[in-house]
Amino acid sequence: MNTETLLEELFHAKIPITGDMQISIARYDGKTLVLEAPLEPNINDKGTAFGGSLFSLLVLSGWGLLHLKLREAGVNADLMIHKSSATYTLPVTDRIRARCELPDTPEHERFIHDVQSRGRGTIKLTACIMIGTRTAVEFMGTYVAKTTSG
Repeated sequence: MNTETLLEELFHAKIPITGDMQISIARYDGKTLVLEAPLEPNINDKGTAFGGSLFSLLVLSGWGLLHLKLREAGVNADLMIHKSSATYTLPVTDRIRARCELPDTPEHERFIHDVQSRGRGTIKLTACIMIGTRTAVEFMGTYVAKTTSG
């Protein structure tokens, strides 16, 4: 089973809202994770994507990316969002695609190292939802991982 399928199954088994939102993995290349969801189950009273759905997709894009990186490093850890903010600039009126990319800096390597060596790590990630070349929603989040047994 490929990485994308495993992550999607984890989402639907452990985070029930992801099934209702019909979240799927659009792409994962080891550095970037793109999640998507159709507009219809995530629509608001104005016919655009509901802000809570947009926010959830963005949080999960960072969470999913870090979950995959920890798994690739052989680290069992509980991962959670600690602090976050989002700026909504444009309404989303079509399929929702949230993209989170690891920073170019060695920050993600430090994060993995800290979790492996100290049992805890923190990292800041950004994610976005684009409409064409324009940013519809920009997200910034701080994630924390703590090692678990097993």
